[in-house]
Amino acid sequence: MLLLCWRGWTWVGEQRSKLCSSGAVRSQCGAAVRGQTTLAHLSGAAWTKGFFYLALDGQFLCARRIIRQFQILQSLQKDNMKEVEKPHAEDKFCGISRLKVFLLALSLAFVGKTMSGAYMNSMYTQIEKQFNIPASLVGIINGSFEIGNLLLIAFVSYFGGKLHRPRIIALGCTVMSFGCLLISLPHFLIGRYHIESSVSPLENSSVMPLCFVNQSLFSLPAEEPSTECVMESGSLLWIFVMAGNIVRGMGETPIMPLGISYLEDFAKTENSPFYLGCLHTATIIGPFIGFLLASFCAELFVDLESVDPGDVTITATDTRWVGAWWLGILICAALNLLAGVPFWFLPKSLVKEGETNEPEETCKKRVVLLQENEEKEAKETMYEIAKNFIPFLKALFHNPVYMLFICITVLQFSAFNGMVSFMPKYLEQQFGKSASDAIFLIGIYNLPVICVGYFFGGLFMKKFKINIYHAAHIAFWVSLLEYLLYFAAYWTVCDTSPVAGLTVSYEGIEQVSYAESTVLAGCNRDCDCALKIWDPVCGKNGITYVSPCLAGCKASRGTGKSVVFENCTCVAASEFSYQNASAILGQCDRGESCDKMLHYFLILQLVCSFIFSLAAMPGYMVLIRSLKPEEKSFGVGIHELASRVFAGIPSPIYFGALIDTTCLKWGTMTCGGEGACRLYNIVTYRWLYLGLPAILRGVSYFPCALILFILKKKLKSESKTLLNTPIELQNKGQ
Repeated sequence: MLLLCWRGWTWVGEQRSKLCSSGAVRSQCGAAVRGQTTLAHLSGAAWTKGFFYLALDGQFLCARRIIRQFQILQSLQKDNMKEVEKPHAEDKFCGISRLKVFLLALSLAFVGKTMSGAYMNSMYTQIEKQFNIPASLVGIINGSFEIGNLLLIAFVSYFGGKLHRPRIIALGCTVMSFGCLLISLPHFLIGRYHIESSVSPLENSSVMPLCFVNQSLFSLPAEEPSTECVMESGSLLWIFVMAGNIVRGMGETPIMPLGISYLEDFAKTENSPFYLGCLHTATIIGPFIGFLLASFCAELFVDLESVDPGDVTITATDTRWVGAWWLGILICAALNLLAGVPFWFLPKSLVKEGETNEPEETCKKRVVLLQENEEKEAKETMYEIAKNFIPFLKALFHNPVYMLFICITVLQFSAFNGMVSFMPKYLEQQFGKSASDAIFLIGIYNLPVICVGYFFGGLFMKKFKINIYHAAHIAFWVSLLEYLLYFAAYWTVCDTSPVAGLTVSYEGIEQVSYAESTVLAGCNRDCDCALKIWDPVCGKNGITYVSPCLAGCKASRGTGKSVVFENCTCVAASEFSYQNASAILGQCDRGESCDKMLHYFLILQLVCSFIFSLAAMPGYMVLIRSLKPEEKSFGVGIHELASRVFAGIPSPIYFGALIDTTCLKWGTMTCGGEGACRLYNIVTYRWLYLGLPAILRGVSYFPCALILFILKKKLKSESKTLLNTPIELQNKGQ
């Protein structure tokens, strides 16, 4: 005898098992089944021309409806059996629960994506000099990553939550890896990097007059750039970097919203803040590794595979130096590809931590699911999923806490993104550090303390089980304290580097000039010097000159980096009189006092970063807990979308455009066109770089106060409801 068992609709031989209910049998067999028995003894079964014949108590019944039910059940068995027998979050895999395996894999993905982002942010100054582009265009390249996010984030967040989330994350990691490869491609297509110089390599080996040399052999001093600049080989290869950034942004899209929603769905409520704290810790470890990698690569010359380091005549502190920006991004590509591998083998869903999968409950759920499918006679389609998109969006827009939090994020992220994007350039220009040193110091002083702050912030939320109102209060007051400390950065400044004709006169009097003609003086007016070239030399008087020619140098000796220029008339003509005045390659050092100010600035950044990171987790929990469970994936995605559109894309562009306005000396391309900026007015630069974030962050505290007011009002209404409930029950009892 054979038995048809309801649960799972499987054939069981030589056994008897109780069906869920006699009503279930009747509801499925309808008029074809007249018996009231709870057992269906089947003596035979066969498929014939689309009909299924049952032998029930010796009578054959032809039931077309049963055919339909079995067809539905077979499709359900394929698509939903994993839900019936889905693994527990606490099931062990190599001694680790499945949810923690997902957490580890997601942490690695977070490390990969943030490492790539930190590396790229660190290398934008190198890319700027490699392709001779202004900072505003660098801002567009930076913002292109957010454009990639923008293209997909709303759809991934909404539809991705209803599909196989781990596999979508795996696909995202793979796409991100391809984007990194695309970014590095221009290095293999462009020729060797041309170092802007007024001195040819042949001149380094002999003593010859520089002041009167015909400079037209080595540069184009024409006022108007050649039309060939537009079509110059390699001039548009930065488009590959932008395209790769867009692809990288598209690949990163599903990792955060789908990963966090997956954890939130299957983690215990009290464990969720701790898990999120681990992810935020991973987002700090990634940038830390990225900054260290960027520091290492920036120390290597861009053409390291084809140029002997001894042949390079400039040092890493020179503003013309370009590091091996392409090398680290290849390493990032490999890591992102590796990070996606574990997600291909993780299940679509899990049983939540602390819950069990009971057979009776599952059986009832299967009955309801089957009846719903019978009514619809089809599985839920993508169209039916999509038609709920607008109602979900309306629900989010009518959530005041959520919308105010988005406003805060846009303002805070605009300030943060602009500062991070141009911080290496700020340290280079303000404190005279090389790109490698600047990147290394940013990573060492900021990221470890942020990691610690995120971790303890999440741990604090878990231990004390802070509600949304208290979390908002903690985030507000801690963030405000850090904001007030931030203003101390205005006192950590260095004196302006003296550059003859730009920041000081040739007599050493302090003045700032944006005009090109001011680099000419009586001591060099007859030298026929190229005005557009940036080839700085440091005179014995401590003043930097734009080029050896503009320093009035008549001769040179030595080779490579050790070349010395002699008989420099402008050095001798300054207020410090020198006989046989000489100059060496590169800008003059800032001195020990500037190094002290740099350390004060970095220590201040360390303290501020730690305090702000303590507020990050409570603030993020306000976002998460302001959303309903079914809205979390979509809500986090829209939050990310808004931050990309209104902060991530525009902030680097307007930060870069404002920074360009402070440029005192632009570089020159080989065709005579304007290249990347070589020297900035650091006073104006400082006020813009520190002032704009201060304004944006200051405005963000107004919506913060509104959130506190709304949550306080909501908490009071909930408290009144709880107090009135026992009185109402007593009245009913009477």
